Amino acid sequence: MNPPDGPGGLELFEGERRRLTGLAYRITASIPDAEDVVQETWLRWSAADKESIVNPAGWLTTVASRLALDRLRAQRRRREVYVGPWLPDPVTNEPSPEESAELAESLTVGFLVVLDRLGPAERVAFLLGDVFGEPYPVIAETLGKSEDACRQLLSRARRKVRDARPTSRGDIPSPAPLGLLGELMTAVLQGEEERALGLLDPEVVLVSDAGPGRRAARHPVVGAHRVRRLISGGWRLFGFKARPTDPGQLPPARIATVNSTPSIVFDAEGGPVVLSAETADGRITRIWVRLNPDKTAALDGPVELI
Repeated sequence: MNPPDGPGGLELFEGERRRLTGLAYRITASIPDAEDVVQETWLRWSAADKESIVNPAGWLTTVASRLALDRLRAQRRRREVYVGPWLPDPVTNEPSPEESAELAESLTVGFLVVLDRLGPAERVAFLLGDVFGEPYPVIAETLGKSEDACRQLLSRARRKVRDARPTSRGDIPSPAPLGLLGELMTAVLQGEEERALGLLDPEVVLVSDAGPGRRAARHPVVGAHRVRRLISGGWRLFGFKARPTDPGQLPPARIATVNSTPSIVFDAEGGPVVLSAETADGRITRIWVRLNPDKTAALDGPVELI
């Protein structure tokens, strides 16, 4: 057996860490769960008979995927008692030139929310096959199914993802550009309802994930007119206890790439507040506000992943 810090041990694992973290995060959409999965994968790798492992990267992928799948199943039980809507943990990332467009897109909130419509096994099969490009033997070994069964599973997952992504007009949603997001933020904070309404798609959906400790809408807000009413008190979405009356009252705001999406981060007193959006046909179709301090705390220490 090679020692953990020898050839094929620590060095090989560290070379795979970012990929394993990215895979585990996409499966669980949780930073703590992803980090725990990678740590457990390391413990199993350090104890493994490496001389018997023909494909170390495939072995690590299989172990991490199985552990993440277990976490996802346990997590879904926890979500049943979660207060308000549940959104993926925000993760700051700057895609490198060598990373594919598929990898970048698969980190967006919109894409991760779509993945929630899949069953756990479908989600793992889709991510392994279509995002990380793993062959069917790896998918089959990971899920404990035949390759034919995995082909059917992946085909079904692809269909669900495809059906969920286009809008009614057939446009493919994409991350909102920073200029449009900033214009919306300014309109909301200044109480300019008509200006804000003009930026919104008639079927816009706003989702706030605040958890139990912060005030936010406890259900998705659907439709431009309902969102318009919410916008009249929209400063609450960003963690303010009273409407700001001058720029000096605003907490520090910064621009960050969060989940491969240009986002505005308010460093509010109760913890960071992340505003991201998605557009189609030039208007905002989805707005995500993540306020849960247990989740947004991860922004203080960027996670290394691909």
